[in-house]
Amino acid sequence: MNGFVFVAAVMCALVLWLILRPLLSRRDAAVAPQADQLNLAVLRDQLRELEADREQGSIDAAAYAAARRELEQRVAEDVHLAPRAGTPPAAAPAPRWQAAVLSLALIAGAGTLYATLGMPQALTAPGAAPAVAGGQALDPHTSNEAEAMVAKLAERMAREPQDPNGWALLARSYSAMGRFVAASGAYSRLIALIPDDAQILSDYADVLAMTQNQKLAGEPERLLKRALAADPKNVKALILSGDAAFERTDLAAAAVHWQAALANATPNSEFAQMARDNLAHIGAPVGGAAATPSAAPTAAPAATSISGAVELDPSLRAQVGDNDTVFIVAKAADGPRFPLAVLRKQVRDLPLQFTLDDTMGMMPGVTLSQFDKLIVTARISKTGNAIAAPGDLESTPQPAKPGQARIQLRISPK
Repeated sequence: MNGFVFVAAVMCALVLWLILRPLLSRRDAAVAPQADQLNLAVLRDQLRELEADREQGSIDAAAYAAARRELEQRVAEDVHLAPRAGTPPAAAPAPRWQAAVLSLALIAGAGTLYATLGMPQALTAPGAAPAVAGGQALDPHTSNEAEAMVAKLAERMAREPQDPNGWALLARSYSAMGRFVAASGAYSRLIALIPDDAQILSDYADVLAMTQNQKLAGEPERLLKRALAADPKNVKALILSGDAAFERTDLAAAAVHWQAALANATPNSEFAQMARDNLAHIGAPVGGAAATPSAAPTAAPAATSISGAVELDPSLRAQVGDNDTVFIVAKAADGPRFPLAVLRKQVRDLPLQFTLDDTMGMMPGVTLSQFDKLIVTARISKTGNAIAAPGDLESTPQPAKPGQARIQLRISPK
């Protein structure tokens, strides 16, 4: 029995006691007439003895009158008078079967309300309940459960539209599920509450670009300008701004943004590698100590990241298209079921080197470096949806730990 069931049982017992105690205690009303008759009989005996004493001359008239008044007063105090004609009788004691029926009705009603309005699956699946309201796990790889939890979060945000943390969680959840239109709607509500956060603006621009065939022209680029105005060193905003310039074939501007991104990115991070690759693609110098990929630091990745390679078995190449999405995901081996870090690429990028770090998580405050044992997988999705679907191709899960490098993921026939 978990804590919730115990507390619910105690509360039900308390309510039943409060309701049934007065009902059952009414049986005591039947005892009152019997006590009255006994008291009256005793007083009558005492009156007879008083009369006998007066007749025998044992007491005088004054003593007799005083004693009689005392007896009359005791009769008034100790004996309940019978009801007058027309006075409704005292309520009859309730049959015990009525109390039993009322108890069962209360318990059944409470259970029905909880089954309708609550979350009964949480009683048999610990950890499956959302806290959506409290910011708990969303697992984009568990379709029905993820959809239900995100729907509950969306309902909560309709009731509490001024909660920025809720909008941030909803936007990230929609994005991880590949529901980019819904994600862009959540981000639009979020930036109305927090208008000058560079990271939020960059994430919004990224999601909005996904809704327009991965193009950054227009509103996404305007959002990126706002992001860089708020924080000129925001790495994601710099990377995406370089991508937008590349779309316009403004290679000089693209190089400036990517070089700035490389200068501000964490060494060996996914963003740093992306900036190097982009600069190499247009033949621009990377500058400084990181002038070429070979000049990058060779130290092992920090304990806040993991890295490795993903490749596709040649026998599966004909089954996928260049634009199919590749998800590289790190989850806790023993812990929350939602991804701790997610990287999205395309089949055309395979084989590729990847790095997952603490900046790539779905849940604020929950990072891969907080867990000693990780599970890393790669999956190809034709729909671009982060939720696994029939027909997806997936690698064998590989164990890892923070700081580990050279993780090998191979998407092969099952």
